[in-house]
Amino acid sequence: MTAVVIGGGPAGMSAAICAAEEGADVILLERNEKLGKKLYITGKGRCNITNTADPAAAQSRIPRGGSFLRSALAAFDWRALREWLDSLGVPTVEERGGRVFPSSQKASDVTRALAGELGRLGVEVVLNARVASVEFRSGAVASVTLRDGTRVDCGAAIVATGGMAYPLTGSTGDGYRFAEAAGHMVSPLCPGLVPLESDEAWTRGLQGLSLRNVVLTARYHNKRFFDEQGELVFTHFGLSGPLALTLSSRAADGAAWPDISVSIDLKPGMAPEEVNTRLAREITENPRRQLVTLLAGWTPERLARALPERCGIAPDTMAANVKREDRLRLARMVKALPVRITGPRGFDEAVITRGGVNLKEVNPKTMESKLARGLYFAGETLDADALTGGFNLQIAFSTGRQAGTAAARRLRSEAAY
Repeated sequence: MTAVVIGGGPAGMSAAICAAEEGADVILLERNEKLGKKLYITGKGRCNITNTADPAAAQSRIPRGGSFLRSALAAFDWRALREWLDSLGVPTVEERGGRVFPSSQKASDVTRALAGELGRLGVEVVLNARVASVEFRSGAVASVTLRDGTRVDCGAAIVATGGMAYPLTGSTGDGYRFAEAAGHMVSPLCPGLVPLESDEAWTRGLQGLSLRNVVLTARYHNKRFFDEQGELVFTHFGLSGPLALTLSSRAADGAAWPDISVSIDLKPGMAPEEVNTRLAREITENPRRQLVTLLAGWTPERLARALPERCGIAPDTMAANVKREDRLRLARMVKALPVRITGPRGFDEAVITRGGVNLKEVNPKTMESKLARGLYFAGETLDADALTGGFNLQIAFSTGRQAGTAAARRLRSEAAY
């Protein structure tokens, strides 16, 4: 019997390769005109393949599904992935934060190597293949039907269609539809690792400004749930950059953004009283300097102008005329600059999809459905996701490998009877 893999991204290609290595006849159906279309744009075209974080640290970077993924990530970890890619002619290099990239810095080299391995193993790759449905007989996978009416008989179907992020790359949620047709629950879907919108005009005035080594804090109903240091970027719509993207995925499922308060600590290395003391000293020592000029020694000039305005103080106020209560407000603003966030941007700008196939209905050791024999899920179709840094691609490769291997072994076992 044949194993059909639906989706030619990293999860699908690794699943097809592993199934073929186990001796299965494999057909890979990809809806796009080429394989790995989304892979080409990961890591800004450089392809952040994985991360060398230890297991405990890696688990902390997986907000949803970490326990479920433990088996797959242990069976095929970052070391195994790097060795595998190296054997395919793609050496890798580790960079800051444990991030791993192809030595060539080209995502296309990863896709080319995987496509070459598919060819070497005899996997039949069908491009521009739009799958309409997966059919079942007596509770087991029986066939896959394309939109043009073509039916492919098979004993196993691996759904690796990705999520809904970057729909122009073909991620349109087909896998969730296949899962629901088989009786699976799909948790609510929303953009993940996505910029955040603000309706405050002052943020738009800072468009393009990048802040490094600041701390972004978020509270839900006054309870702090996020507090991380890193880089933040102001945009024409609100906030972007690593901190904003991470916050978007750390927010609790179902949390209403108007109930989430967000603030930026511009001087995380200084205690609040230190900020106030330094500000008081500089005001005393520079009475004839404008406040905006004085604050420009603390922050970028545009932000130095925005800070007083946020406190209701004219930026060109002479330091000698700054009242004590104004100084205290400024000091508090430096340590906790509030930003009103109205919600995340859409799927067009999201790196990943939050939500997916209910993990309670999938075997974590094989990625096989508990509801339909021979049906497997891999990658972003699952209700599991990680933060930036290469963790999501590692999940795709690991779950794809798990699904492909298990599917081939099931087919081999059934053929023996």
